[in-house]
Amino acid sequence: MREVGIVGVGHTKFGKSPVPFLDMCCQAALEAMDDAGAKTGNKNHIDQVFVGTMGAGMVSRISGAASAVVDTLNIRPAMAETVENGPASGASAIKLGYMAIASGVANCVLVIGAEGMRAVTGWEGTDFVATMLHPDGEYKYGLTLPSLAGLFTRLCMDKYGVESKDLSIVSVKNHANACHNPNAHIQRTVVLERITNPAYINATNPLVADPLRQFDMCPVSDGAAALLLVAKDKQDEYGFGHKKFVRIAGVGSATDTHYVANRAVPTDLLAVRLSAQMAYKMAGMTPEDIDVAELHDAFQILEIVESEEVGFFPRGDGHLAARRGDTAIGGKKPINTSGGLKAKGHPLGATGVSQVVELVKQLRGEATGRQIEGAKTGLAINFGGFGNNVCATIVTTK
Repeated sequence: MREVGIVGVGHTKFGKSPVPFLDMCCQAALEAMDDAGAKTGNKNHIDQVFVGTMGAGMVSRISGAASAVVDTLNIRPAMAETVENGPASGASAIKLGYMAIASGVANCVLVIGAEGMRAVTGWEGTDFVATMLHPDGEYKYGLTLPSLAGLFTRLCMDKYGVESKDLSIVSVKNHANACHNPNAHIQRTVVLERITNPAYINATNPLVADPLRQFDMCPVSDGAAALLLVAKDKQDEYGFGHKKFVRIAGVGSATDTHYVANRAVPTDLLAVRLSAQMAYKMAGMTPEDIDVAELHDAFQILEIVESEEVGFFPRGDGHLAARRGDTAIGGKKPINTSGGLKAKGHPLGATGVSQVVELVKQLRGEATGRQIEGAKTGLAINFGGFGNNVCATIVTTK
């Protein structure tokens, strides 16, 4: 099978975008192309485009996003598909890009993840995201992602001794990391005492979905990110030889029950575990080989549990690792150096691609202010639904 690597990355600033959905896609794409030195028009080598987005048709009123991108960027007649897998749309697009090149169907693939979410109200956005829940067993009863996360958090508190303060510790860490990421939605530090002190916690950190508070979950964001993938045997021929080849060493994805109440062990995130195991096996690696990770922390409990499910820490010890500082920059397993979804932001379809952009910057030594020294291998977990469809990606310079 052909080696596939990343030679270009692009990323818009997350938050409220001043431009519409298609412009966000093209901004990120052009930045990735410029990073690699890719051309348009008759000098174009891109033969496939994948755009990962959950709701461009529903929220931004643009379907066929990949076709629109190809024409706008003047890279016709490249093949073009739009990919939808909920909040894991971005990582699914990367997986398909990898498969296209590894199989020989394509040589050079542009992968974009994008979402415009702030054009609608918070209530409309919450309902839009909730449409991925089980239509008969969950959605029609008013369940939302925050409500499921609240129930999941309470179960983890009861079973493993996770405390509300542990969630805040993760939040404070990720906000600190985002202060060094110019593309992050929220670039301000958070003081642990200010969001945990009972004297004023209800004012500074109000409840949203008991026991989850405002600082235990991500903001609603617009944004886009892009990667340029190329076959190793075409890198020099296409003029990308000057770029460090960040190899996609492993990809994996797995599903779990759509209806969360049907899961045998409700505190497990089985699809996270299985997708990570698949990626490790493909890469010939173990959790010990991972130098830096981007884990899908739409809710801070997810970073804790995902860190266990991917094998970094024993089950039930993730919150203890966070307390010790093991997941901070300079710790044993740095997680979410970008600021994570918590502070970098979470434009649904963009997140999986954004996570890998961060890993590429880390492996190139370009993550100024948040660099993990000597990082050679990174893992990303992109979480769809409430763990019912999860994608894992491992990249390396080894």
